[in-house]
Amino acid sequence: MQHPKYSVIVPVYNRPEEVNELLHSLTVQQYRNFEVIIVEDGSTNPCRDIVDNYRDKLQLEYIFKQNSGPGPSRNVGYAQAKGDYFVVFDSDCIIPPDYFKIVDDALSRQPFDAWGGPDRAHENFTPLQRAMAFTMSSVLTTGGIRGKKNSVGSFQPRSFNMGISRNVYDKTQGFSFSRLAEDIELSIRMRKLGFNVVLLAEAFVFHKRRTTLRQFYHQVSSFGKGRVQVGKAHPGEVKLTHWFPALFLVGMFSPLIVLPFSLPLAIAALAGYVLYFLAIFLDAYRVNNSLYVAALSIPAAFIQLTGYGSGFLKQIFSKA
Repeated sequence: MQHPKYSVIVPVYNRPEEVNELLHSLTVQQYRNFEVIIVEDGSTNPCRDIVDNYRDKLQLEYIFKQNSGPGPSRNVGYAQAKGDYFVVFDSDCIIPPDYFKIVDDALSRQPFDAWGGPDRAHENFTPLQRAMAFTMSSVLTTGGIRGKKNSVGSFQPRSFNMGISRNVYDKTQGFSFSRLAEDIELSIRMRKLGFNVVLLAEAFVFHKRRTTLRQFYHQVSSFGKGRVQVGKAHPGEVKLTHWFPALFLVGMFSPLIVLPFSLPLAIAALAGYVLYFLAIFLDAYRVNNSLYVAALSIPAAFIQLTGYGSGFLKQIFSKA
């Protein structure tokens, strides 16, 4: 059996169907020198049978462990990995066929210690998932901090698409948070240790979002909480960009607050929000070429910003 250059680590919790799609996408990679380690994080609906179906197509290892969160689960995978580089994907990702070829070519040209890439919406995703994918990557809603060349601040790889060298793992020992922004915290430690972390803009993955706005709200709320936790562990790492959803949420009440004092000012505040969502609609249409997806981007953006903002503020005022 060939020694793998890359070890793919995927934590999973009760998502066998997603693992099936992910593993299928890995079987059609143009570059094949990698192993795949599936870490089942205490699932009650395990994916072992799905994994067994791919053993003749991929170099696979399946590990079942007690539930402890994605961070510790990835660390279990890291400890078992045989490769020179460790790659983590979320279980709800689909990997384009040229992903590993792009990464390997980039490493051959100019070696680096760690990398990350952006996420995109697949053409087979539902319109709502495409809308959520747009709002999660748009400069208008996130400041472009999730894998864009024009991102605000230093690039921080995310766990849906992150690779590190074995040396990085030896020095960092992987993730220190169990969940909530565990990838951001690791990215910050890598930067502080002086590792060369790069954005590979062409090494993107197709990343599914939740299937309902309610699920999406809970997901982004946890992102907001996680960012505050990162700030507590690494003072100075909460920037103005990260405050934007909280300011957006608080600012929603400004028309009502100023209305008793000034009708024109209340109308101006309301008009600002209307113009903002109009800009989101137009940009979503430009990117997706779909009026339906563009229309869905408005509630998706609203949920994203209010969910993140509420989670952020709750954690700010939490004693934990």
